[in-house]
Amino acid sequence: MNLSDQKWAAQASRDAGEPPVLTVDAFFDFICPWCLIGKRNLDAALARFARSRPDVRVRVQWRSHQLLPWTPLEGMPYQAFYRDRLGSAEAVAARRAQVQRAGRDAGVEFAFERIAVLPNTAAAHDLVTFAVSCGAREQSAALIDRVLNAYFMEGQNIGDYAVLERLGLECGLEREPLAAHIAASKRLAEPTGRRTAYADPQVSGVPYFVFNTDYSLSGVYSPVAMAGTMALALEH
Repeated sequence: MNLSDQKWAAQASRDAGEPPVLTVDAFFDFICPWCLIGKRNLDAALARFARSRPDVRVRVQWRSHQLLPWTPLEGMPYQAFYRDRLGSAEAVAARRAQVQRAGRDAGVEFAFERIAVLPNTAAAHDLVTFAVSCGAREQSAALIDRVLNAYFMEGQNIGDYAVLERLGLECGLEREPLAAHIAASKRLAEPTGRRTAYADPQVSGVPYFVFNTDYSLSGVYSPVAMAGTMALALEH
């Protein structure tokens, strides 16, 4: 369902006297450390919002947004990529220290030194789409968290199909349908590694959150600020 359809559905529910609905569209990519922090803060914000507005039905839709879709399917050397991108080992260390400080506030301990491969994230995003198609929205949120943790805390190669299959099983996806999905994903993989992105021209970076189609937050915000935006979006 696109954002226009969501807005129409929310208005229809209000007109019918049904409980109010808050939709949250969360745009993310698995190679973005700020997305892991953003997800943790969103989870905390949703819990805070639920305590203040238990009458509201909240629907979270995770939207894939590949930051580096041109990454080779086999990935690239992670440490060398960021050294080249930022210009020096000192610049990389400074950037990582900044992210690690922000991560600790959200209960995240990044282990960048463990990461060997910068993966193409198309297969990981497709795995989340598969989980949603199975009617497993809660599982899909848990899967996103697990894949992010596997990458940033454990240094696992989340572009590897075997790794993704194991993570899917850990999150409760059924073995046979999951194996069939992995086989099809391998067979149908776009050679360039690009995944068809969710079309929304306002999203240029992640994390990016849209609340009831009218209010958005770009980047990382505190749970308090996010919960406040949820309340504001619900009033309009």
